[in-house]
Amino acid sequence: MDADIVVIGGSPAGLMAARNAALKGTNVILIDRKESIGNPPHPANTLFKGMFDRTGETVDQCYVIKKLKGARIVAPSGGEVFIESPAYFLNRKKFDKYYAKQVLKAGVDVRTGIEAFNVIRNEEIFSISTNEGTLRSKLVIISDGINSRIAGLMGMKPIKYPGDIAWSMEAEVEASGLGEADMFEYYVGSHAPGWKTTYSPCGGDRATLGVYVRRHGKDVSSFFDAWVERFKKIKGLNELSFISKSVGGDPIAAIPNEIIGEGVMITGGSAAQSGIGYGMHAGQICGDVAADAIAKGNVSAAFLSEYRKRWNHKYRNEYYLGRIALETLRKMTDKEIDSMMKLFEDEDLSFIQGDPVIKAIHIAKFIIKKKPSSLLLAYRAALRRK
Repeated sequence: MDADIVVIGGSPAGLMAARNAALKGTNVILIDRKESIGNPPHPANTLFKGMFDRTGETVDQCYVIKKLKGARIVAPSGGEVFIESPAYFLNRKKFDKYYAKQVLKAGVDVRTGIEAFNVIRNEEIFSISTNEGTLRSKLVIISDGINSRIAGLMGMKPIKYPGDIAWSMEAEVEASGLGEADMFEYYVGSHAPGWKTTYSPCGGDRATLGVYVRRHGKDVSSFFDAWVERFKKIKGLNELSFISKSVGGDPIAAIPNEIIGEGVMITGGSAAQSGIGYGMHAGQICGDVAADAIAKGNVSAAFLSEYRKRWNHKYRNEYYLGRIALETLRKMTDKEIDSMMKLFEDEDLSFIQGDPVIKAIHIAKFIIKKKPSSLLLAYRAALRRK
């Protein structure tokens, strides 16, 4: 046996799963096909403190490029809603390397430049074939991204609604003073069906522009090109210099599905556990349960289901409410979005506190008090076939 647990993929969720399992005395090997953890960096590079707090980790300034005050949500007509919440623009390479050091310190055997080709279980022992030979373990944790090839080879469907992944294109751009704003900006409407376009200032003259679109295929370049031209008009810019460009996907409304099997656990983006902070917390839960399974000599799906139970307790309601909200947004016209967002303009939203269900109740009460017909508008939009 090479290890008790082999973790496939050095995502933030994979790193946390490996670290937590090792800290409980389990022998862990983590493999990643990149040349080193964080290189090349993942394009996801923004973080809200409130979401990151779920991990119990502390934001370290060594990987923070810029601290922001929160986010500005912009309606199709230009109306704005402000959400004040500490947020950060990250150096993603430094972020990943920071947590990779924690993983090494915990005693995990980290092996980079290694790609997993297949995973086969025989007599309760897993054989993981790679470009550098075969590894054997009692349990496998998969965290290799939203297009998890390994999960597919094992006959598992970890994402419930893969067609609802928000496919994205993002670019780092440069113009005089472009990075000096103190809030992220998210624009919603028909120009980005089902989700948003983004402007993320990262200090000085640099920022990132992104587009996230659902149910329009993986190639969203036409939406991105249109967003760049629209952004230039909004900000009064004649030209933008492009530094780099990346593509990817965000399973924000895709919902976890099969995330455990006999001796197998799936975490992070591979399991539709979207967001850096939320993915890391899911990885922590996964690693804790995996270590308990090894300690008790029971890696059955029944025992590992504790992972799903704990995740459901923390996040199930939040993810399903989020999906309902984004599906409603996708079906609404720009005029309807403007009408709904106008309710929240210039309002103090500090009353929206508590768990996701309580937050939803507070929002519904606010809408009923201010304009009851808007709740009916959203309900009708949610029921549309589109």
